[in-house]
Amino acid sequence: QSFTPDQEAKLQYGPGEFRVVTPGNHVLCAVTGARIALEDLRYWSALLQEAYASPEAVLERAKRGGRSSRRRRMAGSRC
Repeated sequence: QSFTPDQEAKLQYGPGEFRVVTPGNHVLCAVTGARIALEDLRYWSALLQEAYASPEAVLERAKRGGRSSRRRRMAGSRC
């Protein structure tokens, strides 16, 4: 299955790993909206199924609590 070089991937986040559901080369940070190249993805939530661009984004998400307004997706992050 091919994808364009600028396509957002869809991932399934687990504790300590993620699985590519739909091929792509990046995901979006649930807090900032920043693009995160898959090879740079280090922080995510298995519970909320969302990605974070940085430790600061994880902390910001924790402060907000609850569910993301962008998508249902926090806990299990690899911090």
